[in-house]
Amino acid sequence: MQIWEDFLGDPLILKGLRFLIWIIFIVLCIGFLRKWAKRRIENVNFRYKAQKGIEVIGYLLIAILILVTFTMESVKDYTIIIGLFTAGLTFTLQELILSIAGSFYIFFVRVYKPGDRIEINNIMGDVIDIDSIYTTIMEMGEWVSSDNYSGRIVKISNAFVFKGPIKNYSMDFPFVWDELNILVTFDSDVELAKNIIMDCSNDLLADYVDKSKANWEKMVERYYIENAKLDPTIAMRLTDNWVELNLRYITDYKLRRSTKHKLFESIGQSILATKGKVVLASTTLQLLKIPEVDVAVK
Repeated sequence: MQIWEDFLGDPLILKGLRFLIWIIFIVLCIGFLRKWAKRRIENVNFRYKAQKGIEVIGYLLIAILILVTFTMESVKDYTIIIGLFTAGLTFTLQELILSIAGSFYIFFVRVYKPGDRIEINNIMGDVIDIDSIYTTIMEMGEWVSSDNYSGRIVKISNAFVFKGPIKNYSMDFPFVWDELNILVTFDSDVELAKNIIMDCSNDLLADYVDKSKANWEKMVERYYIENAKLDPTIAMRLTDNWVELNLRYITDYKLRRSTKHKLFESIGQSILATKGKVVLASTTLQLLKIPEVDVAVK
């Protein structure tokens, strides 16, 4: 009992306990106010910002509490405690520290924001939330083809912003280049096929091209990057079986799948309307008859 009384009688221990109690109290208040805002605020955008504001204010209070607690008396009284505390954080909480640092980096550098479509740590999806430790993503791909949601919500540590590349599909330039291949037979009118593909792509992609040009001019002014061709282009390639016409075009990053569908549908209908002048190619197999052999057995 005497040891316990001496332990509690130490002013440093009492100050440390008070500090811990205040930390727990602030964390509980943050959680309570976030839940209150979630229940009472109906506007989704305002509710999200309010929750983030509560969280930031709470962490600022914790930072102020740390400064006040460890600077009220002589620094020499806390040299050992601070040293051990720092060593413990560095060894056991390095991932947590990196995650918190990553959250500040994400917010201040604007690496990405809620609503952006990104790919990080080989996971692609739309960012739906960013907190002090995790980035929450609505996953795309995996067993689902093209740019469709898989239905899984993925939480990624914010520390990953320091560990690898981050692919942002929507920051500064919300357009992506895509391609599709049209295969026609060798006896088709290839020039007519090219004209059909270009006419269909120009009709469907005119709005994307006009909007992307304005955005690309800002990209050229801001970054060290050369100007790029944004209008649809066609490249032809001859194979053993057919003529391959490769269409390269630009589209909205959220409408890549639907744009490709519309292009295929429009080009297919236009080719059928040529009444055989352009024929879509397909893989064919030619079966040869084995010659008959007469075998005489004596």
